[in-house]
Amino acid sequence: MGLRISFPRTDGKKIGGYLASAGRDHAPGVVVIQEWWGLAGNIEKLCDRLALAGYDALAPDLYGGTLVPYHDHHAAEEQLKKLDFADAAQNSVRGAAQFLKRSSPKVAVTGFCMGGAIAMLASSAPEISCVAPFYGLPPEQFLDISKIKIAVQGHFSNTDDFVTPERANSFEAQLKAAKVTHEIYRYDASHAFMNEQRDVYDRAAAELAWGRLLAFLKSNLV
Repeated sequence: MGLRISFPRTDGKKIGGYLASAGRDHAPGVVVIQEWWGLAGNIEKLCDRLALAGYDALAPDLYGGTLVPYHDHHAAEEQLKKLDFADAAQNSVRGAAQFLKRSSPKVAVTGFCMGGAIAMLASSAPEISCVAPFYGLPPEQFLDISKIKIAVQGHFSNTDDFVTPERANSFEAQLKAAKVTHEIYRYDASHAFMNEQRDVYDRAAAELAWGRLLAFLKSNLV
């Protein structure tokens, strides 16, 4: 449904990505941030689903074409270590948002695992109207909650050892203390439960989270 494109980052460099269009003028936009595997098929499919729901969805390719097989955690970790998260948030994600805003009046950002952390790092950018991380957050010392002025919807696993339940609880408490509009949801499902290409996929949790995401986007973008 979508297509591969290139677009400018905020620093003027070019980056590739996957764009799925809603097929109408001035549709709201969503930047979709990949997991640590790269811009894989599951991320492209999520963009396609967002397009069918009425959004222009753009996933920047943060690994520059490198795609890690799902079984190779070592290679994925090596790619993650090479990625400059601050640069990705400031230049790649903002560049994607600026590209969408050529047509879209409002743009959201969502991300999965590693992408959730990057989405939150980009959440204070002026182009972003709301943010929805899925089982991914940056370390607390790198996220200034006081700078977040938009609505946040978070989705977390009750059994996660990446973003632990304790970390999710702390995140929610910080949002509440800073009076950030937020919705935090927890699921009795594994980390990466939205990825239907992996054996941790949980259809019930994924569909529940998807419905919540669409309602959140409608509330904040439409």
